[in-house]
Amino acid sequence: MQHLFKVKLAQRGIELVRANKSGCLDQCELGPTVAVYPEGIFYGGVRPQDVDEIIESHIVNGRPVERLRIPDEILNTTHKKSVS
Repeated sequence: MQHLFKVKLAQRGIELVRANKSGCLDQCELGPTVAVYPEGIFYGGVRPQDVDEIIESHIVNGRPVERLRIPDEILNTTHKKSVS
């Protein structure tokens, strides 16, 4: 997914954002996870078709994609529920 973010950001000419692969984010049961900093917003269950929406809504317009957002209260807890 990191490569797809890099390609999509480059296609849009967005140079001030860096997409990089990380180690474990401790959110495995919530599906593929994306973290956006400096806000510290985590997205769960991210699919390739979600990349454009995350870039357009969050990166470009500053509006997190609520349907994918992992609520703060379940980040790094044992009481996680699936994100749909």
